[in-house]
Amino acid sequence: MSKVVKVIEVLAQSNKSWEDAAANAVKSAHKSIKGIKSINITNMSAKVEGDKIVKYRINAKISFLIK
Repeated sequence: MSKVVKVIEVLAQSNKSWEDAAANAVKSAHKSIKGIKSINITNMSAKVEGDKIVKYRINAKISFLIK
């Protein structure tokens, strides 16, 4: 039997880093989706105030198995 994978697009952010934003995306998605297999970061951006980055933001695609 072949496996079917579904892909959803999510947006996430962090005060620390883009890597932390990606971890937040997976952690949040895992609350309602089981069987997550991968995350693909499609875009990274940041919010700036003055001379500092205050929010790291990502657009990502999360894939998971459909049972």
